[in-house]
Amino acid sequence: MAFKLLKNTHFLILAVLFSCGTQTKYEVRSTNPEIKTENKKNREKIEERKEERADTNYLSRKISDTANLKPETSNPEPATYNLQPILAANRTENYLPLLKNKKVGVVGNPSSLILQHILPSGERIYTHLVDSLLSRNVDIVKVFSPEHGFRGKADAGETVKDGKDAKTGLDIVSLYGKNKKPRPEQLNGIDILVFDIQDVGVRFYTYIATMHYVMEAAAEADIPLLVLDRPDPNGSYVDGPVMEKQFTGFLGMHAGVPLVHGMTIGEYAQMINGEKWLKNGVQCDLTVIPMENYTHKMPYSLPVRPSPNLPNDRSINLYPSLGLLEGTNVNAGRGTNMQFQVLGSPFLPKGNYHFSYVPEPNFGSKKPKFKGERCFGIDLRETPKLHKVDLSWIIQAYHDYEDKTKFFNTKNFSAHAGTAKLQKQIEAGKTMQEIRESWQSGLNAFKEIRKKYLIYE
Repeated sequence: MAFKLLKNTHFLILAVLFSCGTQTKYEVRSTNPEIKTENKKNREKIEERKEERADTNYLSRKISDTANLKPETSNPEPATYNLQPILAANRTENYLPLLKNKKVGVVGNPSSLILQHILPSGERIYTHLVDSLLSRNVDIVKVFSPEHGFRGKADAGETVKDGKDAKTGLDIVSLYGKNKKPRPEQLNGIDILVFDIQDVGVRFYTYIATMHYVMEAAAEADIPLLVLDRPDPNGSYVDGPVMEKQFTGFLGMHAGVPLVHGMTIGEYAQMINGEKWLKNGVQCDLTVIPMENYTHKMPYSLPVRPSPNLPNDRSINLYPSLGLLEGTNVNAGRGTNMQFQVLGSPFLPKGNYHFSYVPEPNFGSKKPKFKGERCFGIDLRETPKLHKVDLSWIIQAYHDYEDKTKFFNTKNFSAHAGTAKLQKQIEAGKTMQEIRESWQSGLNAFKEIRKKYLIYE
């Protein structure tokens, strides 16, 4: 079934989709006058209070660190707020009633932000969802964190240990390393789970794999899951090779999904549930809180790094194309402040590549590829925004590589590509257009599945 949510600033149409075997629920905006009165008081308190700021290496913009300030909701004032999508986290009237008198588990990371208010200058002040919920007396009993950890400081692929959050004292359970799926004992005492993580719309970005396992564990434990939806910064297109079953894994859990799927995290959750992709075909009691004022073609600039090595909009846009370099002996900017905006290798000819850099250990990359070695390559920081996967840089680098037998890390490259065909096509000298044509049947099949679960145009 295909469902769409029609959105404007005055009306929200209630859509009902699959839930625990049959439907996914949407919550309509509350008209309770008590909630509206509370929202008004909250806004008055925010305006009266002096802002406290937290400025860390991880955040790309200033984020408020005051947990006791009440978050804004989707009230349309001020008018400037309506020029941006209203994220699900800020539509508090839709989901706070679902958390009342419940023991809550939160699956989140530093991207789990809620907008507090907008300064006259236009600057947006955020706080973490966990801090916001605690300030509203929501009984959070445990936090689950994906790759990179709850505070987001771990390297890609680095094992993250369980622990306690220094700020709140909450227990943190790592969902990366050996424990990718919450165990039954880790869910004991939890009445409902809230998932709020910023995705970037790329199949091998591991947050959707974490969501898969959370949904599966929630279904098996008969615990409802609430997904707070966020924009897909690469949501304007669908492209790339589709995942083949024999290559499925944490870098791509679902066969038939292309490298860029063009779905928000909430839409993707609906697809996992509706297509019965969870173990043994179980379905989760899933509720997606949608955004307002959002379309897939809408540009969206993230207020925070979704992970340590995606520092800005340019890196996020180039990530679908340059992320494939993780399976090669070419550095994609790790160990610099230009992550996924440059590429280079000591084994590319200096005469052909006049741009160079030296990767060194830094935030998010303790052991970068070619640490301390001069890499010659390409600077893509001025590249126009892409609306498709671009293989031209990988093809060029392979063509110029000194020892082509050492260019690919075949197992890792196939895991990222989702197929062994792409490496063979590049090695055979296929053009980008020829390779792209080989994707079309898989893309067309996926688009037919995808359209059943879209919430936004």
